[in-house]
Amino acid sequence: MNGPNDVWLDLKGGIYMTDPYYQRDYWARKKKELDGEHVYYLPKGSKTPVKVCGDLKQPNGIVGTPDGKYLYVSDLGAQKTYRYLVNKDATLSEKTLLFNQGSDGMTLDEKGNIYITGKGVTIYSPEGKKIAVIPNKDNWTGNVVFGGKNRDILFITASKSVYMLKMKVKGVE
Repeated sequence: MNGPNDVWLDLKGGIYMTDPYYQRDYWARKKKELDGEHVYYLPKGSKTPVKVCGDLKQPNGIVGTPDGKYLYVSDLGAQKTYRYLVNKDATLSEKTLLFNQGSDGMTLDEKGNIYITGKGVTIYSPEGKKIAVIPNKDNWTGNVVFGGKNRDILFITASKSVYMLKMKVKGVE
């Protein structure tokens, strides 16, 4: 693989993962060895991932809905985020552009709102409407997740800091 980046575990125990290529100084290889950057699914108990999405420029952030019906995938290279229908066989269909913004990390709240990273944290409704922006002083926000005893604290990892923000909603992951 190029360098698996983000993962989401489905209700069957399988793993969806993004596999962008970000060259690392400590890698012996100096170029991609694969035909592109894709999204893969690793079924529970399997050792071989299956490509489920091959038409993105640089897939990165990924998260699924609690019922396992939808998978959100950010194409950071194209600055777009898509919603896919997850089929019973774990394949993806019904690719829908949700908004023109990519993301490194992603999470969802109990209302289905999508939290994405970049310059701060941007929150979108399940329909793709921008709701809010949580700014910070760092140049880049890499990841975001709900945590705490009640899953109502938003943890934000940025380039130089980690932020915690008490929320009025709860996370679902």
